[in-house]
Amino acid sequence: MKVLIDTNIVLDFLLQREPFFQDAEQLFQAIDVGKVVGYVTATTLTDIFYIARRHTRSVEQARQAVSETLTAMAICPINRAVLESAFKSGLADFEDAVQIFSAVAQGLDAIVTRDAQGFLSSPVPVLSVQDLLQQVRQQNSG
Repeated sequence: MKVLIDTNIVLDFLLQREPFFQDAEQLFQAIDVGKVVGYVTATTLTDIFYIARRHTRSVEQARQAVSETLTAMAICPINRAVLESAFKSGLADFEDAVQIFSAVAQGLDAIVTRDAQGFLSSPVPVLSVQDLLQQVRQQNSG
């Protein structure tokens, strides 16, 4: 299953943010063993660097967070078509809209987030980490 991972879930894992770390860790394990193909948008990497640097007060730790993300995830390119679709969508959260239309452009199976409210009008199915892991377990047992 190919899924776009919302920026916050990646940060939950990288920064070990509670109470979300355990779910994020399970997701990254599923990605690591090839049960899930994780994608992030290109813009997620700049967000990760900025937030990790602010959180850790370390450029080196921020660079490490970006490196780990690049190792684990495929990257959805952000181009003019994605940005225009996101902008024209009228969604209140432009960042979420960019993620939605990146997932559409890449033909991904789902968006994984813990903020489903921001993705209500997504044409791509929206799942929580636990919902995704449950689907993966069902696929592997069936």
